[in-house]
Amino acid sequence: MSSRLIIAIDGYSSCGKSTVAKGLARKLGIHYIDSGAMYRAVTLYFLENNIPIPGPEELQDSVYDFSDALSKINITFQFNPISDFSEVYLNGRNVENEIRTMEINEQVSHVSAIKSVREHLVKLQRSAGKEGGLVMDGRDIGTTVFPNADLKIFMKADPMVRSERRFKELKAKGVDVLLEDVIQNVVGRDYEDSHREVSPLRKAEDAIILDNTYLTHEEQVEFVMEAVRKLALSNSTTS
Repeated sequence: MSSRLIIAIDGYSSCGKSTVAKGLARKLGIHYIDSGAMYRAVTLYFLENNIPIPGPEELQDSVYDFSDALSKINITFQFNPISDFSEVYLNGRNVENEIRTMEINEQVSHVSAIKSVREHLVKLQRSAGKEGGLVMDGRDIGTTVFPNADLKIFMKADPMVRSERRFKELKAKGVDVLLEDVIQNVVGRDYEDSHREVSPLRKAEDAIILDNTYLTHEEQVEFVMEAVRKLALSNSTTS
């Protein structure tokens, strides 16, 4: 059964969604796609090509046609046996590290709020899940991309804990950043993601909440694996 499962993991920024999703995909032997990385790749392309990115107060009045830029963007994932996960490629270029910077963090929620961007990427994400056997994480996977997913998880954690995790992650990568700036970014992204007009971040009614404020990575993966086992047992008793 697990080889055909579609598992949607949504939640707030810096909750460790990708880390849990990767661990889960590895255990189940199914594919993993980081939908957030796709929005980050689009953000990087926009910044590099001087595409205007409207802020929340400008979005309603923006008349810019993003279709031409989107038609020139090709996002793929290639498995790296050294890092043991799929890395993001933008038009054939590995951008895995470039899309994880604070500059991208500060703009990605703005790009994610653009209706044409979301519609374009949702189509790509749905196409990736046609055959099943997929774990995908993001903000609207269980509500918009795969509303009929076999299992939905909604992750959350204390904002300060998330900020500290993000700060340590950036520092480990050699990024010169202040904790205060990271906190401001996390809180700001929470608000934008939850209040945007198109596909806002929200818990699907049938999603299971995973609060990982005080959980280790192993405990988080086991939490979801237990949900997978319960789902398999439920399906076996009703079939």
